[in-house]
Amino acid sequence: MNFKNIPRKLASFTEQSKRVWQITRKPSMQEFKIVAAVSAIGIGIVGLLGFLLYALWQPLGGIFR
Repeated sequence: MNFKNIPRKLASFTEQSKRVWQITRKPSMQEFKIVAAVSAIGIGIVGLLGFLLYALWQPLGGIFR
């Protein structure tokens, strides 16, 4: 591991972080609602998929033991 590059990498990371922080802004209420809805739908799909896999696996669990 090359420790000489750490200060340079840290300075580069700091500069990039400052650049990102400067262009960020607070989302509008409409943007927030869209992101929240899409996230809720995604969580619901993952939960439903997990439930279906669990429900299908229960009857088949004895076969694989």
